Amino acid sequence: MNKQDLIAVVAEAGDLPKARAAEVLDAVFDAISRSLTKDEDVRLVGFGTFTTSRRKGGKGRDPRTGAEIQVPPTTSVRFKVGKGLKEQLNPGDPA
Repeated sequence: MNKQDLIAVVAEAGDLPKARAAEVLDAVFDAISRSLTKDEDVRLVGFGTFTTSRRKGGKGRDPRTGAEIQVPPTTSVRFKVGKGLKEQLNPGDPA
């Protein structure tokens, strides 16, 4: 499913025009992005939790030349599946 498919599903479920559903989805994605940028977790009970994870920098090698390079620290996003979604994906699984 891509973003346009998601917009269509939300528009139908919410009885909204597609343009309004797109605005709503963009607002949700923007709110999640802003929270993660502030290093705040986003917990959606029953669905999952978005968190940030920091990877420290260090030394690496350029695979083409073999020269040593400095790898900068980075921040990535992690997602941990919530109980409700996990149960929906694995019905009858005694987890």
